[in-house]
Amino acid sequence: MGLFDKLKKGLEKTRNSIMGNIGSVFSSYEEIGEDFYEELEESLILGDMGMETAVQVVETLRTKAKERKLQRTDEVYELFKEEISRILETQNPDIVVNGMTNVILVIGVNGAGKTTSIGKMAYQLKEAGHHVILAAADTFRAAAIDQLKVWADRAGVEIVCHKEGSDPGAVVYDAADITHSRWADVLICDTAGRLHNKKNLMEELGKINRILEREFPTAHREVLLVLDATTGQNALSQAKLFAQVAPITGIVLTKLDSTAKGGVVIGIMNELGIPVKYIGVGEGIEDLRPFNAREFAEALFAPSSAEE
Repeated sequence: MGLFDKLKKGLEKTRNSIMGNIGSVFSSYEEIGEDFYEELEESLILGDMGMETAVQVVETLRTKAKERKLQRTDEVYELFKEEISRILETQNPDIVVNGMTNVILVIGVNGAGKTTSIGKMAYQLKEAGHHVILAAADTFRAAAIDQLKVWADRAGVEIVCHKEGSDPGAVVYDAADITHSRWADVLICDTAGRLHNKKNLMEELGKINRILEREFPTAHREVLLVLDATTGQNALSQAKLFAQVAPITGIVLTKLDSTAKGGVVIGIMNELGIPVKYIGVGEGIEDLRPFNAREFAEALFAPSSAEE
């Protein structure tokens, strides 16, 4: 199976949910009108794009249809595809820059797939020729440290960890020292995901950031937020909350293959202006994929297996 076919298969539940509901709206009306627009907006909300994005998309369609003097819904459907593709299209540079040190801070609530995503990223970056060090700075849970050790071993990269309950800053400091001494070019730091205690989380992330800024003043920096796509609109809410405590540069959206709620990708990119850097479309180590807006849009609008 090719990469595009795998992406298409991974988005099958989302595509069937979004395009199935929306397709039925377009097929129910030949000409545009208020009832058509209201039903379309409702379908977009049900597709987990979010209220704000759904309203914006429909208003854009109204305006452009009026400007172009369109009357038929099949003409508006082409406008709809253009608008969704426009929202998805964004400048999305690689998370690492060759020829310099790269520091990646990974945040997200427990259970979102944070540790697994770090392991897969580490493996892929190592395979691409990078020297990767992992920092197990989620010291709040022993399970997080143990799980990251397993992934480090699987990816064949070095890990720096202390015992459960240790100071996360001390772990990051030691990892920075080892990164320098080994001449490694990528340091990936896991962090605790206790969003329910925002004050503690903010203080912890602030301390880690100060250490990284001091130890890597000229490094390329990324702060990646891992979100579970199966939570739908809750993922968008988490992104908004985390954006208050950390300068997020990108989203890692996991478990897209397990949900019909992948429309949240569109809402996140539209409402927050934060690019999606990776998407998870399977359990394999290669199934965490760099986000490609054009491929994602093509897979989203591709006909289902039954239609082919």
